[in-house]
Amino acid sequence: MSLTVQTEQRGDAVVVSVAGELDMATAPQLQDQITDLLDKGRAKLIFDLAEVSFCDSTGLSVFVRAKNSCDEAGGEVRLAAPQRGVLRILEVSGLVEVLRTFPTVDEAATADATPASSS
Repeated sequence: MSLTVQTEQRGDAVVVSVAGELDMATAPQLQDQITDLLDKGRAKLIFDLAEVSFCDSTGLSVFVRAKNSCDEAGGEVRLAAPQRGVLRILEVSGLVEVLRTFPTVDEAATADATPASSS
């Protein structure tokens, strides 16, 4: 299965639309796109996961690395519209507690920027 990644500027964020299966074979493609965005100073990313049919631990690690990199750059990562199976993986792994997840891209784009935790 292949993976397609498209980006679209939306306000101060970049919506990264991902479609297909996100696994060991395809995760590097998404990681390359994220690295390119960060290199261009784009550190506020919204991942549209509506068309992601499968995500394994390799895919999850891409989101964690993206969050860490964006946090360091003063940005943030938000996940939007994960399908039920992908949402379940995020819940079981505990990543819904770390990665802000929204039912739609619109909600992710308009939600207030509040830190996940303040210390």
